[in-house]
Amino acid sequence: MRIELRNDSVLLDGYVNAVARDSNPMLNDQGERFVEQIVPKTFQRAIEKTDEIFCLLDHIENRVLGSTKQGNIELWEDNIGLRAICEITDSEVIDKARAEKLRGWSFGFEMIKAREEPAGENLKRRFVEDLNLLEVSIIDDHAIPAYSGTSIETRADKNCRIEYRSLHFKPKIFDLRHAEPIDYSEYESVIASLGQ
Repeated sequence: MRIELRNDSVLLDGYVNAVARDSNPMLNDQGERFVEQIVPKTFQRAIEKTDEIFCLLDHIENRVLGSTKQGNIELWEDNIGLRAICEITDSEVIDKARAEKLRGWSFGFEMIKAREEPAGENLKRRFVEDLNLLEVSIIDDHAIPAYSGTSIETRADKNCRIEYRSLHFKPKIFDLRHAEPIDYSEYESVIASLGQ
């Protein structure tokens, strides 16, 4: 991610996710290990079918830094992946940029269509072919990536629950309809084992 500090803003430019590349291993709802890839052109279709995609800080719902509708963030998919350029005037983000505490990008989505295939012993590969892109987030120094090209991977299931996966902070699941955290502590040891 390129970070350009200006007088009263910071310009961020980079890839939110590289398409057709495996995530780090994760666990599905049945406790099975899988890796995930976003199929090329999936992000572009998602961008074209929505009126607004938000830019957040660390996936925090009340830390909206802008949106595609507001015009301070541009999103598009090229031959590498989902690219973002945004200009942020939020003082906390500017301070984090000056302190070199911004790690990169992440994204939150609702999966619409995916297919799976075996990818080795006790491992599947999931190909996400259609999704609703809800938000992209600027991530600070609190997380480790599940996707190598991003800072943390965020996913949403059919019940509009976004999952946060990281090895450096306690994951929580938020139900977007009620915005109340659900205790996820019983999965900490499982999540930690994915980094080994």
